[in-house]
Amino acid sequence: MDPLQCSVKGVFMAVGPLGASPAVILSLDNTENCLPIYIGLWEAISIRNALKQEIPPRPLTHDLFVDLMRSFDIELKGLVIDSLDDGVYYARLILEKDQRQVSMDCRPSDGIALSLRYGADLLIDPDVAASSAVEFKDIEGLQDLDAYLTG
Repeated sequence: MDPLQCSVKGVFMAVGPLGASPAVILSLDNTENCLPIYIGLWEAISIRNALKQEIPPRPLTHDLFVDLMRSFDIELKGLVIDSLDDGVYYARLILEKDQRQVSMDCRPSDGIALSLRYGADLLIDPDVAASSAVEFKDIEGLQDLDAYLTG
């Protein structure tokens, strides 16, 4: 079955009794179903910067990687979140150069940060989506990342 298209709903802090954890929320199927992926703070900030199209005065890691790919005519076709094992999501970057396609293992958070900057597709395996999708309203303790960091 073909992967499903998804998009980034936002970057949040999931705040609970045990502390706070950054999360990127992916929207699925133009419904309230979404996929929360808990990530590191720097990756969350990088995804937030890409969503807001904020460009730092000097390139950060994801900006540098995109510049490198473009300099060598490597096209980022998309990111596919293709499996979930023991609560950990796995993903692959789909890269193309000279009509040769290569799949490269990556963390979903890095792949999302790169794909947003590149304008590439964000895709998810239908079985992964079916097994881990939740309704956005059911995720407790979410605060917008900007509000959390400035509050």
